[in-house]
Amino acid sequence: MVSKIRAFSAIVYIAVVIPFCIALMYCFQKSHRKIRAITAKVFIQIFGVKAQVFGEIDKEARILVMNHQSFMDVIYLEAMHPNNLCWIAKKELGKPFLYGHALKAPKMILIDRESKKEMVHLLKEAKDRLQNGRTLCIFPEGTRSLGGEKLLPFKSGAKVLTEHFGLKVQPVVFCGTRKCLDIGAMHFSNEAFMVKYLPSFVPEGEDWFVELKEKMQKEYTNLYSQLFAVSNS
Repeated sequence: MVSKIRAFSAIVYIAVVIPFCIALMYCFQKSHRKIRAITAKVFIQIFGVKAQVFGEIDKEARILVMNHQSFMDVIYLEAMHPNNLCWIAKKELGKPFLYGHALKAPKMILIDRESKKEMVHLLKEAKDRLQNGRTLCIFPEGTRSLGGEKLLPFKSGAKVLTEHFGLKVQPVVFCGTRKCLDIGAMHFSNEAFMVKYLPSFVPEGEDWFVELKEKMQKEYTNLYSQLFAVSNS
């Protein structure tokens, strides 16, 4: 019951605060990063969000490659990362009025995964954001997982972007964020989750993306065993 009340409160926060933030971002384009960061930090403070963090953020990395479990992944990084992040999301997320403008106002990149021409659009938009000093954020799984023991298969978008622009990559592994927050299921237990920032690197060799997936899976498995051992003890 407490979880549902907390989830309802989070929805109220989003419904009340986000429209105001969207208006501010459209009016003050140069300040949209600060507006997003403040909104996310207030959310984390109000709801007492707790995370166990490993590793360090590399401000020089130009693309963050992450697994995806929950909206909490986005909220947390928007609050904690010092750079102006640019999230790459599927185009369908831009259709709902409220959430759509929350992505469009700060010029996030929305892609149509069914279009054969989409890679050209993605590269064009990514070039613009990189030239404006932003750090790209991408979920190679392409959608949220259920928070089980295995990461979903990686799609090629992150690989193409990284190789095309010669980007420095920082992998980020989330574990337990879906258990913490699942808005669709009206579940907000607010249990502590784990975040691990892996060392950044500039890819070399043809198999780097496969090796990245394997490394992220290994790190995720380790976090998963720690988190759920604690939960079950």
